[in-house]
Amino acid sequence: MDERMDRLVGLGPEALAEALLQLALHSEEADDLVEQLIATPNENVQRFKQKLARLKRSRRYVDWRGAFGFARELEMLLQDLKAGVADPLAGAELVVTFYKADSSIFEMCDDSGGDIGMVFKYAAKQLFVDYAARCSEKDQIADLILKCNKKDDYGVRDTLIDCAGECLPEAAIRGMIASLQKWADKEKEDHDRRHFLMLIESLARQIKDAKLFETTRIASWGKLSTAALIDIARVYLECGDVETAYSWLKKIPEEETYLESERDQLLEEIYHKQGDTEKLKELLQRHFKAYRSTRTLQELLDVIGEDKREHVINEESGHILKTQRLQESDAEFLIAVGKVDEAEEYLLGRADQLNGYNYISLLSLAEVMETNQAHLVASLIYRSLLIAILKRGYTKAYPHGVRYLKKLDKLAASVVDWKEFDHHQSFKEQIKDAHGRKHSFWSKYEVKK
Repeated sequence: MDERMDRLVGLGPEALAEALLQLALHSEEADDLVEQLIATPNENVQRFKQKLARLKRSRRYVDWRGAFGFARELEMLLQDLKAGVADPLAGAELVVTFYKADSSIFEMCDDSGGDIGMVFKYAAKQLFVDYAARCSEKDQIADLILKCNKKDDYGVRDTLIDCAGECLPEAAIRGMIASLQKWADKEKEDHDRRHFLMLIESLARQIKDAKLFETTRIASWGKLSTAALIDIARVYLECGDVETAYSWLKKIPEEETYLESERDQLLEEIYHKQGDTEKLKELLQRHFKAYRSTRTLQELLDVIGEDKREHVINEESGHILKTQRLQESDAEFLIAVGKVDEAEEYLLGRADQLNGYNYISLLSLAEVMETNQAHLVASLIYRSLLIAILKRGYTKAYPHGVRYLKKLDKLAASVVDWKEFDHHQSFKEQIKDAHGRKHSFWSKYEVKK
């Protein structure tokens, strides 16, 4: 990159200007950039205002295919603002006018892919923070954010609430909270009242006031759900109050499975901070048994000691081989810890459960088994992958199916003992009987023989 920059600089300003103008002839985006570069700051401000006004008046519609390009158009509009306004308060005010145009912008496009929303949540937010952080009139910035968030029909204006801590002192945020509480108290509709209370929650979290977050959540919903209990515990933990965080998590019934992963993540952090090795060990053992992997194994060993590695692996390998239900992840774990023979035994014993639709995990297992000369089990896995393709009749996948069948032809010569499984030729006859009319597949197979 540095070399290209040096060489471009070496071309001189005239050559670069000519090249940029040529590019502008063929690209609206490049042409817009040229206009931005040559404009004065005041002209760029006018460009921003005019573009935004045109958007509000526009009757065009941008479908999902054009959403990415429209997002780039909006980002260029914000760049006009950045190039034109140096005064922090004026800049922040103009960014807010962009947020207030959300209804016009979202009504004229299909943002099912989220590209437009990202402009509000990232590019516009960062520009606002850049201006607001440099602005000395913090109360006016707070007032701007509040007025913008009196309504938020499209779910993007609260981005300015969520970044208040990046540009405002705690005193200003406390003032915002007081105003929001007054607005919430005046609302008769639960939906509108909760809108303001949710904004208070965000601000409370940013100033690390866990008690305020707790009381606001209770005021908003009354009876607390599992999700609410986890949220309150998380905020207390973020604020350094480990014991209170733990007390909130204990309100969740142990048998509750909803958001279990989120709860366990918090418990793991709490046990670490409490130094409760026994509970941490119990939790990590449960995680390991629920999903055996080198990651969950290492997390457990970090607590119980690396010297227990061989014992844990051997013990868990025994448990895996005793289970009846096939889990591809367990086979992957056995391979990852060097138990390839056990993985072969495990897969052979549950070959009737191989599901070729799980092609991502099964293909990697087949390749590993083949590499380790376990040709029978590799063949059985490739068979399941082939059958899944043929059953679906998905012609775009036929080249993969042809590859699997050719692989089976090759592997068959290396299988000495087929055990209770059909020999290759018998299997081949069976799929021809069942799928012989899929001429597209067989023609590709014959061509590639």
